[in-house]
Amino acid sequence: MVIQEIFIPQVSTGISVGIIALLSILWVEIVRDCYHALSHHWPFLYRLHVWHHKVFRRDLSVISDRIYKQAHWYNDVPESLVMLVLSLLPWGIANIWGIPHQWAAWAGSIYTITFLLGAIARGFGLAYADELTDITHRPGDFKSLPAPWFVNRPYHWRHHFDNQNAYYSGTLTLVDKLMGTALSLKGKTIAITGASGSLGLGLLEQLHAKGAKVIALTSSEKDIFITINGENLPVKTIKWQVGSESELTAKLEKIDILILNHGINVHGERTADAIGKSYEVNAFSSWRLMELFFQTVRSNEDIVRKEVWVNTSEAEASPAFSPLYELSKRTMGDLVTLRRLDAPCVVRKLILGPFKSNLNPIGVMSANWVAKQIVNSAQRDDRNIIVTINPLTFIAFPLKEFFVSTYFKLFSHQAKDFLAAVSNSEKLSEG
Repeated sequence: MVIQEIFIPQVSTGISVGIIALLSILWVEIVRDCYHALSHHWPFLYRLHVWHHKVFRRDLSVISDRIYKQAHWYNDVPESLVMLVLSLLPWGIANIWGIPHQWAAWAGSIYTITFLLGAIARGFGLAYADELTDITHRPGDFKSLPAPWFVNRPYHWRHHFDNQNAYYSGTLTLVDKLMGTALSLKGKTIAITGASGSLGLGLLEQLHAKGAKVIALTSSEKDIFITINGENLPVKTIKWQVGSESELTAKLEKIDILILNHGINVHGERTADAIGKSYEVNAFSSWRLMELFFQTVRSNEDIVRKEVWVNTSEAEASPAFSPLYELSKRTMGDLVTLRRLDAPCVVRKLILGPFKSNLNPIGVMSANWVAKQIVNSAQRDDRNIIVTINPLTFIAFPLKEFFVSTYFKLFSHQAKDFLAAVSNSEKLSEG
């Protein structure tokens, strides 16, 4: 009893101190990212910030040591000083409200001072300062994909050379996720299979509205049109058939994002022909296209720009009242889970509930609304995009994905190191 009376308050105090310290650090990170975003929209700050964008070549090597030093005095030091001043706010709030352990709120200030000292050291050109304190701007081959929660070099590269009005975050990607700037679709070439269907047309319209260059991949003989502001606009349409995926190889080279959206629903059928069609269309065709697309990732730029989005359906984690649809979609879902352990680019899953379409005429969601939610979630960099009316899916799918992914990691061997292969191919081409 005595031990409990002594130990529990100590644990409670430690938790309180930790929470206050973490919140103060999170606050200054938010300040930094907001300052960065403001620097791209307020001309006064942009005149200072633009020095930062003058420094680097596309491989993140420095153009000029002189400009590199100046950029820190003009951008990084003022940014750190703003962070330092506003880091006092959490302590002020804690003091006014009489929150215990107010001293923990100084963690944000101490954290900010490390950035300020690093910026000053880089401004003076001190030896090894850039290597130790400017990690996201180091040149060299990318050893990982753009990270979903913490900013790494591939993630930040996109701010410099993909879209300067996106990817503002410096350490945590939280602000980009909240602002919808964690993935820029502007200028991306995006191809969608199943483009003549309800969801395919919805995605074409939503992506076009975001500034993407859309391509319709369809087995239909008709050319595809989308409706924008009441006007029918033609979309570049490429005809293909299931089983002829290799014929698209040359087209895939020029595509930034491939959305695998085609499918078939035989409903209650269970014949041998129905089984073959379901697996061929819903699983193996998409798998072949995904593998072909992976082979087009040959450079650092490909690693950060190329993506695959796969419509695996809510059937991965819950009944769809169509056994073969469920079985084939779960097969594709598990293949994606397995392959993205070693994928050379980002692979997103679209876990969609019942929306109204030719495959599901009694769907309860609008295909256009679903398409809008998919695009918005992608811009927040959600890797598993769930759009459904079933709240259980938001619990069941993440659990299923975690355990299946863990099982695959434990009981399968790492495939070819695609990122190492990209690095080698670049070096060979340079040689």
